[in-house]
This record gives sequence, C-alpha cells and structure tokens, in this order.
Amino acid sequence: MESPVVQEYLEAICRLQLEGRKPGTTELGRALGVSPASASEMADRLAEKGLVGKSKETGITPTEQGRKAGLAVIRTHRISERFLVDVLGMDWKDVHEEACKLEHVISPEVEERMETLLANTETCPHGNPIPDRQGRTPEARQRRLSALQQGQSGQVARISEERRELLEYLTSIGMMPGRAVRVEQVAPFEGPLLVELTGSRFALAREIADKVWVTE
Repeated sequence: MESPVVQEYLEAICRLQLEGRKPGTTELGRALGVSPASASEMADRLAEKGLVGKSKETGITPTEQGRKAGLAVIRTHRISERFLVDVLGMDWKDVHEEACKLEHVISPEVEERMETLLANTETCPHGNPIPDRQGRTPEARQRRLSALQQGQSGQVARISEERRELLEYLTSIGMMPGRAVRVEQVAPFEGPLLVELTGSRFALAREIADKVWVTE
C-alpha cells in the first residue's frame, strides 16, 4: 500500500484528469496547496516508482498502476463523504476534510460495509461520480456553467471543487445539485455571469462558475 502522501498526489492527478485537464506541476501544486517545486519533486519520485509519466504534451499522467491506486482513493473518499452525510447526518460542506482523513485508513472490508448501508453509491454529496471497483465512472453529458451562453439553462449536476468556503457560499445562494439555473447575462472579458437561481439573481464569478457543472 502506498503512503498517504503518495495517495494524495495520485488522487489529485486522477481528479484533474477526470476534469479533462492535463496537469502540470503548477496546477498539481495548486490542487494540493504546495509549491510547484514541491509538486515537481514529488512527480519525479512518482515517476521513479512507475506510478506516473511526465511530458510537455500530456503533463503528468498516471500509469495503469498509478491510475488504479488514485481512483481507489477517490472511491474511498467519495463513499466516505456519502456515508458521513447520509448515515451520520453531517452537512455536505463539512465532509470533505473528514473524508480526506478517512480515505487513508478505511480498509476494503469497512468500505464494503459502508457501501452496503448506502442507498446512493453513484455520486458523492457534491454530485461527483464514485468510481466502481474496477475504476470506471459513468459517462455524463455535462458542461461547466461558465460555458453556457446568455439565455441557456441547465440543472446543477455537481460541484467539482469541495473547499468548505466555496460550498458555504454556494449553499447560501442555493447552488446545489438538482437545482435549475439559467444564465441571464454574460459579462465580456471573462467577467461574471448573471444567473437566475431559486427565483433570485446572482452575479457569479467566472472562477466559481468553472467549478459548477450542469446538465442541459
């Protein structure tokens, strides 16, 4: 079994890949809250262990072994989040950090029992898909809210970043999975979006709209 630090890196790399990104050391460092130099050093260590490959064209990409390990951590993390919300009654904005701790210590046997108790093992409370035991995730026709044009609408499917501060803000305006949202206006030069949600209008920063995925 890989160390918790290695697991964290593989999890972050696989998360970024699932978002359709080709992570470099800068983006990986940002995702983990470390410097690009630290991310680069760790990526070299992962490459030496045969867990990732590195190139200018594809960025940092997991090998089959690295991908399997990273997706297993994502699976445990998201099942833990679902368990904390559905069984223990915690708020969705509070469970990410707790799941970060649990993902490194839960055994496969405990994970299986947790999964058995849950009615929904398709997505975490934030709408992100839970990989199955083979590491597969379902195909979904989703777009970033920031990609919608004026007059287009959709249903919030998932929030791809689970920082507590972000989830607190989205909760305060009602931007949660299952809610309908409509883009009323798009400001030029990468400016904010004016969106209608739950009968009210909000100016949503492009950076935040990038993290909200919708089905049309």
